[in-house]
Amino acid sequence: MTRVWDSSLTATDKIVIEKGGYGQSRGLGKNPLLVIIDAQYNYIGADKPIAEQLDEWPSGGGDIAWKGIRKIEKLKESAVENNIPVLYTRNVQKKTIQFDSFSTKAKRDQTKYLDGNPASDILECLAPTERDIVVDKSYASAFFGTPLISYLVKLKIDSLVIVGGSTSGCVRATAVDAVTHNFNVAVIEDAVFDRIELSHKAALLDLWMKYCDVVPSDNIFHYFNEIGNTQKEEVK
Repeated sequence: MTRVWDSSLTATDKIVIEKGGYGQSRGLGKNPLLVIIDAQYNYIGADKPIAEQLDEWPSGGGDIAWKGIRKIEKLKESAVENNIPVLYTRNVQKKTIQFDSFSTKAKRDQTKYLDGNPASDILECLAPTERDIVVDKSYASAFFGTPLISYLVKLKIDSLVIVGGSTSGCVRATAVDAVTHNFNVAVIEDAVFDRIELSHKAALLDLWMKYCDVVPSDNIFHYFNEIGNTQKEEVK
């Protein structure tokens, strides 16, 4: 299977990966959670080439992000159909940007990132329902300074299926922390996105090599259906 990072690897890189035994699958368990990372107007932006929407949405991913969002919509539908819980994260600042670790690294209109500003809302097409969990965070990882662990314990989750953005930022940080907490993790290659192509490829390569599974969404549709069918059999 061709991977998004393949064209960026040198011949020596390929030898290092082969000889080092990197990229082995960790697999997923029986109680997954779909984690949708920061599907907010600020970080998705307008459905047009990224350079054309940066004046309005300086942190937006543009049409590449929207391509991922359309895949995430289908993954959420599959999760709901198969009784798999869904958790959203929102990256927002509460009342002040004083503690926004990104604000010192980017020149932008900081008021758009405050809780309560419509730009910080989750996209209407992916709006959470009463069955979903929403976790607000102020840093890259969904685990840092949030009650995420307590939700995972309560729901008896053993696997996180991670989608959203950005690949090199909040997706990567959340995936690494999840593996550190001994959860099984899959990052969905065609349902994550980044503003910088190089960052996207490098982050997915790094995650695949050393931390978690990186798989296409088709694998997850099949996995979710298997979980749903197993649940139905157990109820009989």
